[in-house]
Amino acid sequence: MVRKAGLGRGLGSLIPQGESQDRQATYKEIPTSHIRPNPDQPRKSFDEEALSSLAASIGAMGIIQPILVHEIEEGQYQIIAGERRWRAARRVGLDTVPAIVQQADSKMSLEQALVENLHREDLNPIEEAMAYQSLIEEFAFTHETLATRIGKSRAVITNSMRLLQLPANAQRLLVERRISPGHARLLLSISDRTQQEQYAKRIVEEDLSVRALEALLGENNVPKVGKPKKDTKQFKPAGIMELEKILVDLLDTKVEVQMPKSNSPKSKGRVVIEFDNLEDLKRITEQLIEDEKE
Repeated sequence: MVRKAGLGRGLGSLIPQGESQDRQATYKEIPTSHIRPNPDQPRKSFDEEALSSLAASIGAMGIIQPILVHEIEEGQYQIIAGERRWRAARRVGLDTVPAIVQQADSKMSLEQALVENLHREDLNPIEEAMAYQSLIEEFAFTHETLATRIGKSRAVITNSMRLLQLPANAQRLLVERRISPGHARLLLSISDRTQQEQYAKRIVEEDLSVRALEALLGENNVPKVGKPKKDTKQFKPAGIMELEKILVDLLDTKVEVQMPKSNSPKSKGRVVIEFDNLEDLKRITEQLIEDEKE
């Protein structure tokens, strides 16, 4: 399929085309099949309706804003920013997409992808928290440094990352927007994780507002956690949180990955899978065996 012109000549004249050793970026038309998504992309889910709308726009007008990529091997590129545009272009059958090819190592690419996506408003709260966590892990940023880097307050970043302390099922409800960040903050005030899950379920089943949940917790005298110390809470790595979510989705039960203690060489990690009864255990076992066969 021939790509419809969307850029005109203006952008091409502003950005140098072709290779140049003394330039940091060049503009190219790259075959869509030669581009790969970034596995560290913070956005893990793409709204189908929004993607279809973008695809329709690109089909009619072409891609107005080029994607940002870097070359990972000769003729093959990885996306730094613009995965939605690339997905939409593939959906409508475009042969090529306009791209800015930037000289960048993998860490620089990760930082650019994370920061670029954090300035968008369509990340869900867990994706945003995991993006912050990835930046802190990969680049050894403090909360203060990260806040300065992306133009947000340290409190915003700290409170966002606290969402990763929620049980996996509660995180899933937050991703699906069945509970709000306001609900999530109240759930985090509960000291018991089992109760956190129970109240998350009640929010959905009873369609509780944030104010109604707050009143309910007060009426039931639910034990609260103490005030957290500044920036001293240890968070699970973003990759571990993602694996937990995958296991929860796969097994349809609570799964917790417990990391080894860093100060104990003999400490071992654990994967804790909950089940209700023998029948539920059988179901989980059959699911694991079935996946192993596949």
